[in-house]
Amino acid sequence: MKKYRLLFAGLLWATLTYGGVPVSLGELIEKGLQHNYQLRIARNEQQIADNNATPGNAGMLPTLDVSGNFGGTEYNNAQFPADGSAATKVSGVSNTNLSAAANVNWTLFDGFNIQATYSKLKALQQAGALQTRMEIESYVADLSAAYYDLVQQTIRINNLKSAVRLSKERLRIVEARYNIGNLSRLDLQQARVDFNTDSSRLIRQQEVLHTVKVRLNQLVAHDEVERDIEPADTLIAVESLLNKEQLWSALQQQNTYLQLAEKERNIKALELQSARSSNYPYLKVNAGYGYYENRYEYGQNKLQNNLGISYGLTLGYTIFDGFNRSRRQKNARLQLTNQELMVEQLHLSLKSDFSNLWMAYNNNLGLKALEQENLSHARENYAIAIERYKLGELSGIELREAQNSLLDAEERLVQAAYTTKLCEISLLEISGGLLSRIASR
Repeated sequence: MKKYRLLFAGLLWATLTYGGVPVSLGELIEKGLQHNYQLRIARNEQQIADNNATPGNAGMLPTLDVSGNFGGTEYNNAQFPADGSAATKVSGVSNTNLSAAANVNWTLFDGFNIQATYSKLKALQQAGALQTRMEIESYVADLSAAYYDLVQQTIRINNLKSAVRLSKERLRIVEARYNIGNLSRLDLQQARVDFNTDSSRLIRQQEVLHTVKVRLNQLVAHDEVERDIEPADTLIAVESLLNKEQLWSALQQQNTYLQLAEKERNIKALELQSARSSNYPYLKVNAGYGYYENRYEYGQNKLQNNLGISYGLTLGYTIFDGFNRSRRQKNARLQLTNQELMVEQLHLSLKSDFSNLWMAYNNNLGLKALEQENLSHARENYAIAIERYKLGELSGIELREAQNSLLDAEERLVQAAYTTKLCEISLLEISGGLLSRIASR
């Protein structure tokens, strides 16, 4: 199965590689989640936090060290007896020593600092997972916005192509009438100017579309940034059934920024607990097993060795450390207070952002409906205008006004749809439901 999944992924990536193949938002997200550099970095950072969240890193486990040593001395020995007898001198005395040992050290109690440290490491691990989730949510929101921008710019370029066709048809009619003497050269020149104006807009829009495609390729980490991308969607579909109360309730429970801030508050509380550990005594135990050997070239003993166990128990308490204990605890309490204030500030900020996004979402929904109606009228108006123009009942300027009204209505509609979609994406992101909504499609 794994082999076939890899083959399917390779074929999917191949379809994204060649230009002209329509690509859906889901396909882009699937590939982007695998290849985007920022997400890969975030996952590595999360893995570091996972690796650090161990009892050994917190100091719960003992340490075992093995060591060996070999050394010696080379010297000249001279002894002068106190009774005044002859001195004894020995040159080139060589002594050697050899040792090998295994030592165990274990902190049994340090004022609950070990337990607080381990809890902090687990909290940092959870914060790392939240940070990764936040990066993914932000990435999916950015990629979704870029994709619908591609849809928007594609619609615009199609609208401008239609405008060029309309101007070209008008120019054809004017040229025909000019050739038979029904219209003046002024009418012909104005038709040519309008045709060139629409063509110029189309050329500029092609540059905008190219920039959007490069941005999408960058987001999915594709090396060929100029690769052509065609969106599978031809319209910007907007979710019009979002519920304000449900979104707000989900925000309070699932918002990643809020969860991360609360996790940081828990970490600050654990840091305060760790700072208070110095108020308690500490208890440490150590044990060792070793072999020690000394060889003497001169003296009463030629060889001395020891083989056995050593052990010890240390109970201590820091009575005075230059007021550093009090300073650390005060600072830890202030940091905890600051983090609690930051959580409250974030609550207020999210409430404000949600209110503004909801207002913008509703307003743009209404605006989109209004612009849809305006577009219908503008199309009907232009259809009437072109028929009257062909019959000679309408001037070129009046036809141009009808054409511009149609193009403006199309532009306002696509802009309203795109803005509404951005508000929808932001509401889903801030309420923590963007990933589940994307996954269900």
